[in-house]
Amino acid sequence: MSKHLTRELAARAAIVHEELVETVVVDRTFGLPGELYFATVGLYLGFLAVMAVGLSTPGLVIPIAICVILVVAGFGVPALWTRMNPPAGVAAMSWDRFRRDGIATMTGRLTAGEASAQILVLPVLIFAWAMICVTIAALV
Repeated sequence: MSKHLTRELAARAAIVHEELVETVVVDRTFGLPGELYFATVGLYLGFLAVMAVGLSTPGLVIPIAICVILVVAGFGVPALWTRMNPPAGVAAMSWDRFRRDGIATMTGRLTAGEASAQILVLPVLIFAWAMICVTIAALV
């Protein structure tokens, strides 16, 4: 059941602080090393390059260009966002630390290899799909 709270009731129960009780630190690093993001972007752009070269027609120039812009923007904007006013002490995980410690997930800790496999499996499959499609198109 819901109950209507009047302003007076809320004002009596509210505790107003003049300053923040504790400092809020926002981690904008996404918790993974940048090398994994670069590999993902490279595989997606590789997919587009393979499709552009293998199935080159004048009608695909604009759609491929739009896809390239979307991939670059989709990873570029968050990359810029991580560098906006970073709080002291919060930095992206280094590759060495990632290899040493792995990463904690909702289902448990993963080693660097396990986490990399989970992250890169879809981009690798998409790139392989482009290679297979272009091979089939060349043979037919």
